[in-house]
Amino acid sequence: MDMEELHRNNPQPVFKPGRLIGALVVALIALAVINSLVTNPNYRWDVVGQYLFHPSVMRGIVYTLLLTVGSMVIGIILATTMAIMRQSENPVTRSVAWFYIWFFRGTPIYTQLIFWGLLPTLYQTISLGVPFGPELFSYSTDKVLTPGLCALAGLGLNEGAYLAEIIRSGLNSVDQGPTEAATALGMKPAKIMRRIILPQAMRVIIPPTGNETISMLKTTSLVAAVPFTLELQFAVQELGNRTFMPIPLLLVAVFWYLLITSVLMVGQYYIERYFGRGFDQRDSSSSTSKDPKTAFLDVTP
Repeated sequence: MDMEELHRNNPQPVFKPGRLIGALVVALIALAVINSLVTNPNYRWDVVGQYLFHPSVMRGIVYTLLLTVGSMVIGIILATTMAIMRQSENPVTRSVAWFYIWFFRGTPIYTQLIFWGLLPTLYQTISLGVPFGPELFSYSTDKVLTPGLCALAGLGLNEGAYLAEIIRSGLNSVDQGPTEAATALGMKPAKIMRRIILPQAMRVIIPPTGNETISMLKTTSLVAAVPFTLELQFAVQELGNRTFMPIPLLLVAVFWYLLITSVLMVGQYYIERYFGRGFDQRDSSSSTSKDPKTAFLDVTP
């Protein structure tokens, strides 16, 4: 074997100086940022460590997680309902679902939360009775619609509008063949949705839903507009105002948000891998397991 054939069978990578220069620039910028974070005394890392597990911070984390989980549960239930209504043959249900999605996607979440906080001023009492007849019972609105409930309702209703389009796109991505076969066998529509369509649609639904969950975790910082003042952002902001050290307390919030987000991202990865099993393996096996000498046998006109 001569040298020319040896180099042809073992090609050497081409040196790209632009890639090396780019890597060095990024590394220098990263080192400069790290050096600034470590050496700048204004960050007060000692104060960060002091308040990292403060009782107010821990309570804020609990309420932040409760708001995130509760609003996502409400959003998923509403979104699934609205996505199915959008695909209904009934024009009334389609119109109601379209209006819900249009309204809550078209208005800022901050404005919606303010409105929920002002709702008791619009309706002072909640009553139930016979139309034009006696009133059965009545409750004061400010006792029923607490700030926590208003924050949960505002976040959940807003999230449901965004998730509805995600779920609808996931349902539309499923091949109609298995659905038509199940219908021909006499399977009911609800069972078809539960046993055939949703398991296949989850592969498309899970990634954006995971992103929405992470986004919701950070959106809970806006519930002070209700006002609901027990979540993490308001807790560290209040501590910062009390101690006149807002920057270290904001770093405490940054730490906990990043930690919780990292845990959610790991969970999203494993859920995606669970619902995506079989799809990627099938695609990779079909593209890599074929022998080049016999690949032409699988070519169809």
